[in-house]
Amino acid sequence: METTVQWIRTSWTKQCRGGEAAARRNAAPVGFTVPQLPPASAHAVRMHERDGFAPHESREHLRAVDVRLREVDGRLLVLPRVKSLHAVPPRPRRPPAVRLAPGQWVRWHLNYRFSSAAGVRGWTYWMDTFNIAHGPVGNDVFLSTPAVLVDERGPLR
Repeated sequence: METTVQWIRTSWTKQCRGGEAAARRNAAPVGFTVPQLPPASAHAVRMHERDGFAPHESREHLRAVDVRLREVDGRLLVLPRVKSLHAVPPRPRRPPAVRLAPGQWVRWHLNYRFSSAAGVRGWTYWMDTFNIAHGPVGNDVFLSTPAVLVDERGPLR
């Protein structure tokens, strides 16, 4: 199974929820050119408010990516895992897995809000974007429009 996985995590604090800081965050890319990857690897991109949402790229083993991938009858089943049961927003009902034909790709968004144990340090937020392609694709595939878009972002208050 030839699969290309890009995992983008954008993280911020409560100070970045409005105004110009939120505009910079919302302007952060949700797709990047994919470098040459070894087998069973994913392209990881991290962006944080502390450095103006500049992208920092690395490689992760596929097992480190919070997404379930399985090939069934020539199609790739894709279902991201929810990171934490203690995070907001709650997700009692999730969309079903996406079934990708060869040459197709999906962009899946999930967002989270976390508070410190005693609420002393305030809230932190992050959005995970999973760009996943089935079959051989070019390195700029995630700069185009996905065949399937799943937006599982919820209200974070």
